[in-house]
Amino acid sequence: MDAIDGLLATMKIENSRYVRVEARAPWGISFPSRHLARLILISSGSCWLTTDGMGKPEHLKTNDCVLIRANVEFALRDEPGSDVVDCDASFAQAGGDSVRLGGEGGLTEIVSSRFAFDAVAAEPLFALLPSAFRLSLDNTSGELLRTTFELIARETAADGIGADFVTSRLSDVLFVQAMRAACTTVGGSAIGWLAALRDPQLAAAMQQMHADLSHPWTVDALAHEAGMSRSAFAALFKERAGNTPLSYLASWRMYRAKTLLRETPLSIQEIAARVGYDTGTALSRAFRRREGMAPGAWRQLMNTRALSTSQGKLTHVTDP
Repeated sequence: MDAIDGLLATMKIENSRYVRVEARAPWGISFPSRHLARLILISSGSCWLTTDGMGKPEHLKTNDCVLIRANVEFALRDEPGSDVVDCDASFAQAGGDSVRLGGEGGLTEIVSSRFAFDAVAAEPLFALLPSAFRLSLDNTSGELLRTTFELIARETAADGIGADFVTSRLSDVLFVQAMRAACTTVGGSAIGWLAALRDPQLAAAMQQMHADLSHPWTVDALAHEAGMSRSAFAALFKERAGNTPLSYLASWRMYRAKTLLRETPLSIQEIAARVGYDTGTALSRAFRRREGMAPGAWRQLMNTRALSTSQGKLTHVTDP
């Protein structure tokens, strides 16, 4: 779908890394909260997952796959009470793409991939997901995800010319496939923009809205695109998206404005024209209501954070 493709394209995936963990009981490994999403696949054995805000540990078995949101601290253990070691220390000592930890007991093999990306662009999607989201590998999206995991494993094992480059690119693909699998799962059941986008009655209106956010859309115009009466369209939209059509439109205009503030040198007036506001003043007023600061101040803050993150990467080259 164009809206999802556009969102994934603007997320600017970078700094991906793939690591294979061989853990023998007793074992445990902790991952600190960082601006990194992680994809965990249990390729053999089983373990227990704990994350921020999780009421009780979740049992993961062979072929279970979990997407961990950025800025979430979590741990994996052979048993809920096992001691943990810090992932930074474990990965730094091991070097390369394979890590061994634990004792002499039963073996669990884990594949861990991490991804950094533009959090602003990812906000509409990640806002729909819990801190740890289990992905199904039984549907088409899941099968493709599994295949990419296998390709990365083969490439790593072969260690041929350009293996690191190929593995990095496959990891990028892996993240996109994970996002697509998440979209399929969330869009099929939960209330939100993905559910509305997948609704056959709303799809045409949703696609037109996302294709041209600058258009002066009205509920009547969107209902016409959907081939529905105004009242029926408004009711169904609220039921599926959990928001009114115009409030939804305002939210996406703001997402797009923030992306343009981050990625381009466009003036506030130019950005306003691209996202459907008559003047820069109108955009600034709406932006301040939603974000608590003016667009220019927000842009400066994001640029400062980006510079800090860039400098931080130079001092954390072994970050797993």
